[in-house]
Amino acid sequence: MFMAPVSEAVVLTAGEGSRLRSSDKTFLKPLVPVLGRPLISYTLDALTRAGIKTVHFVVGYESERMIAQLKRLVPSGVSAFFIENCDWRKQNGISLFAAADHVEGPFLLTMSDHLFDDVIVDHLLDSFDSDFLNIAVDRKLGSIFDLEDAMKVQTRGNRVIGIGKDLRDYDAVDTGLLVCPLEIFGYLKRAKSDGRRNDCSLADGVRLMAADNKVRAIDIGQGWWQDIDTPKMFQHAEKEMAKRPSRLVK
Repeated sequence: MFMAPVSEAVVLTAGEGSRLRSSDKTFLKPLVPVLGRPLISYTLDALTRAGIKTVHFVVGYESERMIAQLKRLVPSGVSAFFIENCDWRKQNGISLFAAADHVEGPFLLTMSDHLFDDVIVDHLLDSFDSDFLNIAVDRKLGSIFDLEDAMKVQTRGNRVIGIGKDLRDYDAVDTGLLVCPLEIFGYLKRAKSDGRRNDCSLADGVRLMAADNKVRAIDIGQGWWQDIDTPKMFQHAEKEMAKRPSRLVK
């Protein structure tokens, strides 16, 4: 089956980043400098090199300042749109759900506080199946920094059968990089209704899709990634990035 290239991305930038922020009242997590460059710049570089032409940023906390700063960083040739999530204090599933009426086909989804080797993005886009939600997973459990805090994934072959931070049986970790079909929005709607709180996480929606055998795991192999939630994660990421001079090229 022919699959058109993915040309749209959704980047979740709505949160406050309270686990990383200091007393600095001007703090915006996606803009925190990593080896001298804003964190989000590395994501934008990777998306551009992968052929993404349209990026939808879901904003929330300090949205006006965030939009103004992001506009300065978007590379030429990329169309940027900004979607405001007024319920940004809720879980990240609500931020993604805010993009439901803005994307037109399968889209790349990532977080604004994750770093990736470019090869991971390329491999995910080359390997995705448009009939499924596709998650880039890391099976190198011994190399995961702060495994306790990671989003664990249980697989059977290339199918995801469980996801959650508290999973006891797991064989991979979610890297926070996905290719999603539009169908994900229906599952998020179900998830936030099931809880009767009008709230849900992205993992809640993925869990429902997995129950219908609609989630594929795509192994990143030897690729490197890191999320940056805490000062210790930040320090670890800078050390690892310093070993990868190609990632520092503007």
